[in-house]
Amino acid sequence: MIHLPHPQASPGLLFANSRGEILDYDGLNMAGASGGQFVLPANIELIELPEGSELFVLPGRLPVGMDRKTGEPALLDTNPYAENDEISAVAAFMAPAHTALYTAAYQTQDKAPLLPLFAYTAVGWLDDKFWVAAFRSDADTRQDACQFDQELITRKTTKQLGAFPANRLIQHLGKCCLTYGCPAARNYFLGRWEAPLPCSPICNASCVGCISLQPSGCCPSTQDRIQFVPTANELAEIAVPHLKNAKLPVVSFGQGCEGEPLLQAQTMEKAIKLIRTSTGRGTINLNTNGSLPGAVRQLAEAGLDSIRISMNSARPECHSRYYRPSGFSLAELRDSIKIMKERDRHVSLNYFILPGFTDDPDEYAALAELIADCHPDLIQLRNLNMDPEHYLKVVQHAPDQPPMGMLNWLDTLRTQFPDLQFGYFNPPVHG
Repeated sequence: MIHLPHPQASPGLLFANSRGEILDYDGLNMAGASGGQFVLPANIELIELPEGSELFVLPGRLPVGMDRKTGEPALLDTNPYAENDEISAVAAFMAPAHTALYTAAYQTQDKAPLLPLFAYTAVGWLDDKFWVAAFRSDADTRQDACQFDQELITRKTTKQLGAFPANRLIQHLGKCCLTYGCPAARNYFLGRWEAPLPCSPICNASCVGCISLQPSGCCPSTQDRIQFVPTANELAEIAVPHLKNAKLPVVSFGQGCEGEPLLQAQTMEKAIKLIRTSTGRGTINLNTNGSLPGAVRQLAEAGLDSIRISMNSARPECHSRYYRPSGFSLAELRDSIKIMKERDRHVSLNYFILPGFTDDPDEYAALAELIADCHPDLIQLRNLNMDPEHYLKVVQHAPDQPPMGMLNWLDTLRTQFPDLQFGYFNPPVHG
């Protein structure tokens, strides 16, 4: 965990007025939520809002703060500065490499809309600064806002698109870069760090929080899913120059703009072999749900260096309720980890973080058992991008004990598994 400055006092509550303007109210302290419980974040649990973060207004939700005298949760249901003005709660969507300790505190009103697929971190105001209940979980600056010059990105992307008009995947990544601002696509066109290799328009799960495909009438997906399967040559045309020339190069199958890449194992196998005939430099990584251990074995034998397996929960029932898988379960995910570790390859868990669920004692126990049995190398502390209340209903969260607290959860994991690493990004495992 990277240590950043903390406030010297409790920040005040933030709310939005009917025009969407964000205001502070020092009559109440900011509150955080953890599994439906409201708490006053400790100063050590707060950092300045990271550059590149955004503030969201939460429609149909009234802000909850903490009473300065009693320390009890208190609902703010009217604008203290304008009589009869409707108000809404406010949350922060943090820049990459930061992990939430509490979600925004609010009371949902009748007929409130489902929140879009973002993460909603508790945020307050003190000393002319926004403060969030979070910590920096990775020192890597590869997706920091200060790393991106839009004029340079546009110029280099336009040049690359013009140079490879027949490569459908480069054209697709151009849209990801220029339309959606995808940090991985931006870094590809800038020729550095990790480059994306999306390859699958189909999936074998129907994740409740899928960011690339949602049923009609639900919350909209945040980007378009790729509509074709690229050829091995199209994939290699991106990967080979990147691995040869980029600093700390990684290329990754499995992106937010696709389904499940393991369903294209034959194409990936051909691409990996083609890439490795040209260069042995850099890391070839796969982001996946881990659903097809046989395909994972096939790719490991072809030369796959590392794998990042996404999971919301180490408990089979909660995993199934979120992923709504077709033909696989948590058992296959575990087998995929073991297959990679048997070949001495790097394994990360892309473990979705939601305070109040992640640090539930039963969830911790299940995760600890999985780590002890499967021996992953690293846990990527990625915030769950989903309406928190909807998620808890979907997985049927019914805790028997209070949550551990996210910092305590992290410290306990570090103590129990001293060799386990923590971060946010896929690390380069080869130079």
